[in-house]
This record gives sequence, structure tokens and C-alpha cells, in this order.
Amino acid sequence: MSFVDTIHDRLAGMGGCVAVREVHAGEPVEVAAGGLLERVRSGRAFLRERGVARGDRVVLIAANSIDWIALDLAVMSEGAVCVPMYVRQAPADLRTMIADCQPALVVCDDAIGLYPDDDRRVAPVPGATPAPVVAPADVFASDPVSEGDRPVALADDDLVTIIYTSGTSGAAKGVMLTAGNVGHMLACTTKRIGELLADVRGRACIFHYLPFCFCGSWILLLTALSRGSLLSLSMNLERLRDEIAETQPHFFMNVPTFLERVARGVREKVERRGGVAARVLNRARRAVDQPLPRSAVDRFNLWLADRLIFRTVRSALSPRLAGLVCGSAPLSEQTQRFFEMLGIGVLQVYGLTETTVICTMDRVGGSRPGCVGHPIDGIEMTLGEHDEILVKGPNIFQGYWNKPRETEAVLTGGWFHTGDRGQVTDDGNWRIVGRIKNLIVLNSGHNIAPEPLERKLLAAIDGAGQVLLVGHGRSFLTAIITGNVSAPDVQAALDRVNIALAHYKRIHGFYIHREPFSADAGLVTANGKLRRDAIIAHCADAIEDMYRRRAS
Repeated sequence: MSFVDTIHDRLAGMGGCVAVREVHAGEPVEVAAGGLLERVRSGRAFLRERGVARGDRVVLIAANSIDWIALDLAVMSEGAVCVPMYVRQAPADLRTMIADCQPALVVCDDAIGLYPDDDRRVAPVPGATPAPVVAPADVFASDPVSEGDRPVALADDDLVTIIYTSGTSGAAKGVMLTAGNVGHMLACTTKRIGELLADVRGRACIFHYLPFCFCGSWILLLTALSRGSLLSLSMNLERLRDEIAETQPHFFMNVPTFLERVARGVREKVERRGGVAARVLNRARRAVDQPLPRSAVDRFNLWLADRLIFRTVRSALSPRLAGLVCGSAPLSEQTQRFFEMLGIGVLQVYGLTETTVICTMDRVGGSRPGCVGHPIDGIEMTLGEHDEILVKGPNIFQGYWNKPRETEAVLTGGWFHTGDRGQVTDDGNWRIVGRIKNLIVLNSGHNIAPEPLERKLLAAIDGAGQVLLVGHGRSFLTAIITGNVSAPDVQAALDRVNIALAHYKRIHGFYIHREPFSADAGLVTANGKLRRDAIIAHCADAIEDMYRRRAS
């Protein structure tokens, strides 16, 4: 029995219980488990009417919603392959990916501008029959298939989804994940989230704001459905904090940007108040940085801060919060310690789309700031050449769609070459150093992983949005910084950071780029990762000026 059967059976057993809720500014929109299954059956009928067969690709380009979930389940229940794409991706990129995966059907929100000439079809390859394009609402107008119509039986090696990578250094590649990949991962995530929510009485409420088209977000969606949790969907990121307060979740998944924004907001609010509160917070921040076991004075300062500040913060965020998970990019040690100080545990995860999103995850009660945890069940990890992380297990993808050479380049003897540089502690806890391809080699021969230094500098400069180090083939490092920051503040931060660094890692110049690098300009990926080569090309004149001024 596949994970799709498991989800169907769980929903069927829940009957009238609310399964998914859309959090709107007015009244939330809810659907019971039975109602969600009804939509799934309508979606399956629609797919059959359109001639979608087992193994056919169905592209889904839409924001998170109840309908998104129902269509995804309908596609997999028919044995077809769902290809989710980011609704805010540039239309040209979407058209390229659609042509690559050769779909039988495209389900797309009207407002995206995918086809400016209003031609509601797209030819996947020259000479092929154009794939029809329909709106999500059109899918659920069909009479549902019979309640007894079970999902198509899926073997472990059956393809269930193609998820396109972010493409930081080139064209996006379609990662093929199988029923076996997803089934293994859901067993692991259900177990770990169960441990995190072990003290929750009754049904757990999981809040979700990350787009389902990203693998980690999709796996959490399926985990929530498998567990029978109440899944609350954010419908407006501008109301994110209000939505969390209204929902009062037990758990939600995060990217570092949100957690860093929360931490910064707490600090700034307390600092504006000044007086006793500011002094108490500063003492607590110093205390949490001390090695264990903490002194009696440090324990008192943390207790006092909890009574005066942290209880209010936890209540404002969610009084029922059992913990958080953070992935997508490394969370700074500073931010993880800040949440530890607040009394909110943050578990880091590490993985890639090619590994069905998770390789390691912090253990409940055993996280170590700066590390990303131990390998999850059934996963082997080791270090290869240049300390590259290699992974083997049932979570490893089948390959890249239509790209056999690229697949062969990263899969050797069952081991997936992640392209990430790592370190592992004696007790098996992993640390991510950076991307091998991002390694900066100075003309002195020194090798530098830029990501740890970028994170340090970003944390040291108030108001900085993004930091990118430059220096490959040159004699020293410089930095490009975005945000509303002043040159004196940046220089002061550089001085503080540089003093603790080896001479070759010190940063000797900077350029302030006021506007943040954006996906619209092609300078970051859809999920916020910097396109380094594109940024360096975009800022080429400013970079040359930095090095000329230093040499003169």
C-alpha cells in the first residue's frame, strides 16, 4: 500500500473533522476530510475526461489552497505525475519548464500571464499536440468518481512527481521522485514530528505558509494529511503574524528569513522600551551564549527574562507552540540561540530536492546551534573529495527528467553527490560549510567557503538584507551588501568580524547595493537563493572599482 492509499484511508476515517483550513482575513474557509476526498474524486473524474493516463505529467501552477491539495492527490491517485511550479516564477521560465516536462495538461491560475496572447494551450515540444490549459476551479466541476474507486496501485519505483530545482547556476532541472522515495520520507517525518508534538493533547494544529511547489513544503503537507493533523494555510504573507496568532498552531515549518525577522523584531521592540527590560534581555543573551552547565547567575538571568519578556513573546507567537523546524538554508547560530533563549526549540533539517528534502534532522531536545542534526532512519552519509557530502538511501531521487548526463554526474554507485561541503562531529552530528561550486580560491591559493563569512557579516550589520563575498582569483575578499545601511556602520561591522578571522579570510572592501537582489531581476532563485554568477556580472563595474581603489 502506497502513501497515497494511507492518506485516503486517514481522511476517510476522519469523516466530518476539518482537515484543511484556509486562513482569510474574514472567516476561514474550511473543508472536512470527507469533503476533501469528494474534491479529490471530482478531480479524478476531470482527469479521466481529459484523457490523462497513468504516467502522464500534469503541471500545477497555483498558490497554496484546498483545491491545490485536492488536485495533487487526484493526480497521484490516477497514477499520473504532478509537476508543481512556483506561481511567482517568471513566465518565460515557466514556459521553459512546461516544454521540458511535456505535460498532458496544465492547470494554471489566470493571473500569472503565462500566455499573453490568450492562447490557452502550449506545445510541449515542436510538432507535438498542444497541452490544454485550465483554471484550478474548472477541475472540480465534474461529477466525482465512485467512493469505492481506490487510488491506482503504486509500486515503489513509480514516478509521482517532478519538482524543478531552483537553478542557482543554470537552467532548472526536473527532479524525479518516486512513491518509494516519498513513502520512506513520510515515515521518517511522521515519526519526528510525532516526537515533537508528543505532549499535545488531541489533534495537532499545523500552520503552513511556504509554497507547496517546494519539496520540503510538499512533504510537510503530506505528513500533516498522513497524521490527521489540522492543516491551516496562510493565504496572505502580509498578514503572516496575524494569521499565526489567530491559528495558534502547535507547529510550523520555517525558512531562516522569517525566524531572523522575528528575532530582530523582539530585540528592536525591547531596545525601544529601554530601561529594565533592555538590561534584562542583554543579560539573558549573554547567559544563553555561555557553555553548559550554566552558572547560578546565568540561570537567574534567563529565569527573570522569561518572567518579564519571553512568556509574552511566546504567547503572542502562539501559546500552544511545541517547537519549530527550519530548513532551506542554514540558520545562524545567533538566531537559533535566540529562540532557545525564548524557550522555543528550533530543529534544523538538511537536505535537497534530490534527497526527497531531508537527510538530517535535529533530535528533539538535542539540537546544537550551528549543526543540522543526525541522519534520519535508513540514510547513509559520508564525506568525499573536498569534504563533499555524499548520501545513499531510499530517499535518493530517480534522476533528472530528460537529463541522463546530469544524472550520471551526481549519482555514482548509489551515492548522490550533493555539491555541499560538510563536517561531522564524533557523535555523528553534521554541519554544512557551504557549496563546493561557491568556493572562493584566492590567487594566494587559499580556499574559502563564503557562506559562513556571509552569515557572520549579515548578522553583524543592522539593516542588511543580503551579503555576497567576491574574490575568486584575486588577492583578497570584498563584499556586496544590500539594504538601507551606512558605510560607517558596514565598516565597523567589518572591523568586528575581521578581528577574529585568519588573515586570508578578512574582508577588505565593500559595495552597498541599496535595492535587494530579486527573482524578477534574475538575481535570486524562486526560493531566495543568490544567483552568484548573475550578481557578480550585474555588479561588475562596482566590483572592479572596489579592487582599483584598494590597489591605488
